[in-house]
Amino acid sequence: MSGRLTCTHYAVCPTLKAMKFTQEIPTAGINYIRAYAPGRINVNDRLVTTNLVLSPRKILENWPPNSPDDITLEHLGTALELTPEILLLGTGARLRFPLPAILEVVQHHGIGLEVLDTAAACRTYNVLVSENRNVVAALLMI
Repeated sequence: MSGRLTCTHYAVCPTLKAMKFTQEIPTAGINYIRAYAPGRINVNDRLVTTNLVLSPRKILENWPPNSPDDITLEHLGTALELTPEILLLGTGARLRFPLPAILEVVQHHGIGLEVLDTAAACRTYNVLVSENRNVVAALLMI
């Protein structure tokens, strides 16, 4: 898949900024994040309002942790079952690392792990998907 991925900031309301993505190539069957804002992530034409685990082919809503402090190995197991090459962990409105023991287990399995705030994780996910990378994003809502 080749093409350019562009993004545009737009105001949803005077105090709320959101990010809208536009993919310039056909994306049938592939999950892309089209927009995100506090309390929502748009995956293709689907509005998701819960924490989620996302891969190019799957959307798993209602991912249980409420904060980075709540993330357990069992929670990450949901994402790891999708056998990613790279796991993006979106930690909400700001970057917060989970417990070091959790990070070590993921890295021990040879999976690249990036911990980012959720906005950065959404942008990074789209770039990696457009490069046909085997990526999974575990996202806490902003």
